[in-house]
Parts: sequence; C-alpha cells; structure tokens
Amino acid sequence: MTDSVPILYQQTGNVVTLTLNRPDKRNVLSGDELFAAFEDLFARINADLSVRVVILTGAGKSFCAGGDVKEMRDKEGMFGGTPGEIQNRYRTGIQRIPMAFSRLDVPIIAAVNGFAIGAGCDLACMCDMRIAGESSKFAESFVKLGIIPGDGGAWLLPRVVGMAQACEMAFTGDMVDAKAALAMGLVSRVVPDDKLMDEALALANRVAANPPQALRWTKRLLREGQQQRIDSLLDLSASFQALAHHTGDHAEAIAAFFEKRAPSYHGK
Repeated sequence: MTDSVPILYQQTGNVVTLTLNRPDKRNVLSGDELFAAFEDLFARINADLSVRVVILTGAGKSFCAGGDVKEMRDKEGMFGGTPGEIQNRYRTGIQRIPMAFSRLDVPIIAAVNGFAIGAGCDLACMCDMRIAGESSKFAESFVKLGIIPGDGGAWLLPRVVGMAQACEMAFTGDMVDAKAALAMGLVSRVVPDDKLMDEALALANRVAANPPQALRWTKRLLREGQQQRIDSLLDLSASFQALAHHTGDHAEAIAAFFEKRAPSYHGK
C-alpha cells in the first residue's frame, strides 16, 4: 500500500521522482519514518549510477507545510520534554534531512506545488534547482510561531536568495507568491500548475543527458565551493578533472563531438 509510504519513489529512465506522501497533512516533516526515508532513498540513489537527476515534489495541494503545528501545540514528537530533550530530538530528528541532502551525490530539482512553508520552504532550498507552479506560496514563517529555523534555514536561505532577502523573509515571516519568489531568485522559473511536473521532467532530462559521474563531481564542487577557499577548491577540481579525463564517458563525449552525433553515456 502506497498510503503508508512517507516518500514515493519512481524511476523513469535516468530520472527519479520522489513524492512526499502525506497529502492529508500537507506533507508535514515529522516522524522517524520520514527522516529515515530521506536517508535510505538518498543512499539508494547514490549507489545507483543509472540515476542522474532527482525531482522532489509533494502529493496533493501542498509541497510541504513544514513542521506539524498540532504536535507543537500538544508538545508531542520533537516538541515534547525539556529544552535539552528537544535539542536532542532536533539533532536526531528533522536535522537528519539537511544532512541527508548534503550527502546526495546527484542533482535534485524541487517541483514546488502549492505551499512551501517554514521547514517546507527550507526543504525546497535544500534542492539544487527549484521550479514553482504559479499558485505556489513560500514563507520562512518560523517567527510567526515564536520559534527559529531549526532545520538549517538560516544557513540555506541566504545562500539561495542573498542575506538581505533572507533577513526580510525570516524577520517578517511573510508569505511570498511565485512571482515574488522568481524575482528574488528563490525559484528559477514559474510555470502553470498543470505543467509543473512536465517542466520539471524536461529540465531533469536536460540534466540527465550528461555523463553521470561528471554530474556528480560537478555537484560536489559546487557544494564545496560554498565553504572552501579557492585554493582548496582548485585542488579538489584538479583531482576530479584527472579522474574525468580517464572515463569512458569523456572519450565518448570527445568522439561524439568530432563525429557530430549524439553521445551515449554509461557512467564509466
């Protein structure tokens, strides 16, 4: 039964689509089963060179509504116990999600349908690329509930939209629509709601047309470049480049270039 699966997994060609599967709860991020699902599915993807790109979306009318506010009210789940216990539950709970994303080797696209609120907005920022349906809404809304971005949003959001825009979103908690999200760079494009998955898949296929190992190394360099010095990144780049020059896919790319034909890559 798919109803009990927290994240649905579907592979078409070289593209995997992951669908948050709690539409009745607007795909809230709660429970060890969900946290483990991110870890397990990402490990599965990392081990499978046939997967070249991932799309993340939500079932129903919301991408992700963030944390479970009912559990907050009732002091349940991550939100129960002493301050020390809550701190530990965040570390061993929802914070497993951004750590799982940090270990994901392949590019991932957020196809944002409906609401991406609080931790749901941060979840979209954990992805490498974001496409939004025209009716989507975003909010870094933790302050509206008297809390802070406990899932890494203070690290993620400024790297996506810049510090000033991140501060405005986090300090006001205001909702922004898809048009505003596009203007601030939170998403790279806005499309009609009924075309969202088609557009996400089209982008995914453009990415997946490239050599899988080169994609993984390129993603690693882009992520490392957010925190390393230029000399350290250049050293890592030289190492990856040396490996890339000895792959069969590089040889195929060069041959296809000179033979004026489409390349065929096999991840070797």
